[in-house]
Amino acid sequence: MTDLADLTAVDLALAYEAGDCSPVDALRAVRERIERWEPTINAVWHRDDAEADRQARASEERWRAGEPLSRIDGVPFTVKDNIATAGVPTPLGSLASMLAPAPRDAPAAARLKEAGAVLVAKTTMPDFGMLTSGVSTKHGTTRNPWNPEWNPGGSSSGAAAATTAGYAPINVGTDIGGSVRLPASFTGVVGHKGSFGRVPVNPPYYARVAGPLTRTVADAARAMAILSRPDDVDFMGLPPQDLDWTNLEMRLAGARIAVTTDAGAGTATEPEVAAGVESAASVLSDAGADVKRIGPLITDAMLSGLDRFWRMRSLRDLRALPPENQQRMLPYLREWMDAAADRSGMELFQDFSQMEAISIAARDAIDGYDYIVCPVAPIATFSADLPSPAADPRRALEHIAFTVTFSISGHPAISVPWTTTADGRPIGIQLVGRRFADVPVLALAAACERLRPELPPWPAPPA
Repeated sequence: MTDLADLTAVDLALAYEAGDCSPVDALRAVRERIERWEPTINAVWHRDDAEADRQARASEERWRAGEPLSRIDGVPFTVKDNIATAGVPTPLGSLASMLAPAPRDAPAAARLKEAGAVLVAKTTMPDFGMLTSGVSTKHGTTRNPWNPEWNPGGSSSGAAAATTAGYAPINVGTDIGGSVRLPASFTGVVGHKGSFGRVPVNPPYYARVAGPLTRTVADAARAMAILSRPDDVDFMGLPPQDLDWTNLEMRLAGARIAVTTDAGAGTATEPEVAAGVESAASVLSDAGADVKRIGPLITDAMLSGLDRFWRMRSLRDLRALPPENQQRMLPYLREWMDAAADRSGMELFQDFSQMEAISIAARDAIDGYDYIVCPVAPIATFSADLPSPAADPRRALEHIAFTVTFSISGHPAISVPWTTTADGRPIGIQLVGRRFADVPVLALAAACERLRPELPPWPAPPA
């Protein structure tokens, strides 16, 4: 019999409707799963079990009355440390942060609660969310359930690990350069970044989005139907749009798909990762898609300029803290930030302008196509104890060229598990759609999910 902790959000709703189980049962199952995994992977930093019990009981009564609030009513979910929940501090993964209870829920948490979903826990992240890693001065090291010696990626490190381990069917992370898609690839789950502005966030910022990490594309779509509901707090949000998030059927015949394994900047793509993308391209072509190869996406100058701008932005945030707090920041990140201290205004503006250059490059890359298929990252996962693959602040962003391109440009993109390396490390493929084509990207992802090679079963929790 399938453990309730392994049921999808779609299947849980069907089970609640049929009376086969209740939200209270599901909460109990995921809580037991968390207890078994947590000493090993360290994906959770805050729980309010009494409030979760209250939410689950209320949902149970609604289902019994035949009056659920939505199709995710009673479904367990988690949110990342930096997604505010009322009364809980948001430490941003760092001992450097000033701690104060959040006055209200951020939009992602608020929408899911309004839909009746049950908040199980808040998940971990690295310092300031500026690492593709599970290393944090506040939370310790988050590890990959496939192998605790492997990194889960980041910055939605806890959300990705929690998804793989079965803490909840819906786990919400944030993404400004790849922080949903990269850990999704490294842990073998689905990670969706909607069009910029599709999911309201607070505080809003260029390229910042919130998005679901799930085990299936259908669950990601079901989460997006709720997360995308508008909130005026996000002054950069898109106008409300009634999208059919459940319509994941598509005809691959004639779909125009561009394929590349060359980001044009940063780390070269490893052979096993490139082979995975080429395999996906071949499968899509065999299914009737019109697949063509394209060249590199961006340049080293674009990526380096963005790197320098983000260093300055992070340095500003750090220097706004008291001196004693600044010293608690992860040393790797302090070194990364300090390198921007002497940038002139002219140089900083040139660095900032690389966001425009990247957006234009992304637009040009997809011109004439419906989708792009490419790696999520040029590498598979790496050691859990490293802050980044290169472990060198001078090379901090070399591995995010494939994801950051479409973060900055605002295109919808998703990481879908496709294969593994010879030693079992997950490899995801990234599917990118034209601007605002969120549902078509999910539909292509669902098609890839059906067509891909068989994947290993989910890792079993420790005894």
